[in-house]
Amino acid sequence: MTQTLLTNPLREGLRLRRTPEPCVVVIFGATGDLTRRKLVPALYDLARDQLLPGGFSVVGFARSDLGAGGFESRLHESLGKYARTGPVDGRLWSSFEQGISYLRGDYDDVEAYRRLGERLDEIDRERGTSGNRLFYLATPPSSYEPIIHNLGESGLARETPSTGWRRIIVEKPFGHDLRSAQELNGRLAEVFEERQVYRIDHYLGKETVQNILVFRFSNGIFEPIWNRRYVDNVQITVAESIGVEGRGGYYEEAGALRDMVQNHMLQLVSLVAMEPPIAFEADAVRDEKVKVLRAIRPLEASEIAEETVRGQYGRGWIDGQSVPGYRGEPGVAGDSRTETYVAMRLFVDNWRWADVPFYLRSGKRLPKRTTEVAIQFSRAPHLLFSRTSAERPEPSVLVLRIQPDEGISLQFGAKLPGPTIRVRSVAMDFRYGTSFGVTPPEAYERLLLDCMLGDSTLFTRRDEVEAAWSFVTRILEGWSALNEPLPEYEAGTWGPADADLLLQRDGRSWRRP
Repeated sequence: MTQTLLTNPLREGLRLRRTPEPCVVVIFGATGDLTRRKLVPALYDLARDQLLPGGFSVVGFARSDLGAGGFESRLHESLGKYARTGPVDGRLWSSFEQGISYLRGDYDDVEAYRRLGERLDEIDRERGTSGNRLFYLATPPSSYEPIIHNLGESGLARETPSTGWRRIIVEKPFGHDLRSAQELNGRLAEVFEERQVYRIDHYLGKETVQNILVFRFSNGIFEPIWNRRYVDNVQITVAESIGVEGRGGYYEEAGALRDMVQNHMLQLVSLVAMEPPIAFEADAVRDEKVKVLRAIRPLEASEIAEETVRGQYGRGWIDGQSVPGYRGEPGVAGDSRTETYVAMRLFVDNWRWADVPFYLRSGKRLPKRTTEVAIQFSRAPHLLFSRTSAERPEPSVLVLRIQPDEGISLQFGAKLPGPTIRVRSVAMDFRYGTSFGVTPPEAYERLLLDCMLGDSTLFTRRDEVEAAWSFVTRILEGWSALNEPLPEYEAGTWGPADADLLLQRDGRSWRRP
């Protein structure tokens, strides 16, 4: 159904407000943290914003025996903590709760899927959901394969003109290397068509990440200088002050390269470096992103030690509090070689970006939580004021702040007041909160709504995932072959000293957020 009212531009830009068809969201792993902290609060907030259709329903599927009403009470409690829109509205919750149900079952038990099918048929009759079903894999990756297989065996994934649409959302990590990602893609392709598969990266649902495209392609003053002629380098920082937060077991298997670079950071690279798409449509946008990922220069084994840096945090201080080192965290091996910090230099070998270095860094237990993209422009070709200014003017920098202080800052040189010429860097600053006066929606709100609408623009395609893994897997294999000691950096610092050397040898330095 299409309405003629425009939504808040912060949410939908110039797109018309759209309401999905009535549907059922089936959440596998319904008793986990992702469901409690993100998924159900996002669905509730969408309902509060009147963006969900009548008859919308949720079915939780997990192994736990919660008893009558146990699932609903858990969700109500979680909304009080995690809903963006504040305290739970009693009338809204009463209506929302009517569409919630829970089914206990094992992921590898095909009989449980038969019972799920019967429950979904009941919901179709009672709430008019017309067979439209969204399956959400909010489980550990080890459960993906049996769930996908049994959705196919039971016929629940089968989509025909008379059954309504069937879609599946797959959470990251999407594989742990290129081969495993290809295998998972193969399993999905046995049951679902590619248009039914939505691989979710919540970073793409953030308003400030989406704004990269709007900023680039709706403002004529920036795109003409968005290239190697005017840009000296690009720096992307994803810093966290927290440690592994009780997820040591998961992090031991992942590490910073798999956890942040393969998905979030390479997505940011592709958005910054992509060519203008022919239309703001799913395949047009993703075609250009894939071109960027394929254009990233592969690292040869002999280059990996020089072009990448890794490290692991030791004991230190964060916000005045003493914190343990990574190997002292629960679930972490005492001799762990898992990296909690990674930095690298990469190049996008195409006409626009040839020879422009992209510097990436991400780590835990750094001084502050921040995610930003910094476009550093080339210095003026002739330093006109070099004889009158004691300090060399800083280059102009455009900073896209993703979190937590969402906004855009342009830094450039200006004259200090006084009788002499002295140049200092100043900033023009835009902040989402003060400019729009509203709280941006959570990423999962946008992504869940888009999936129900059948809009896959902000989801990663099969070839996109494999292109990213192709680059990252070379680094993983190179690190394994090096077998070198893992440098330790003190918690509360900006990482290993070698990360600074990575830029210093190019005559550059990291921007301090």
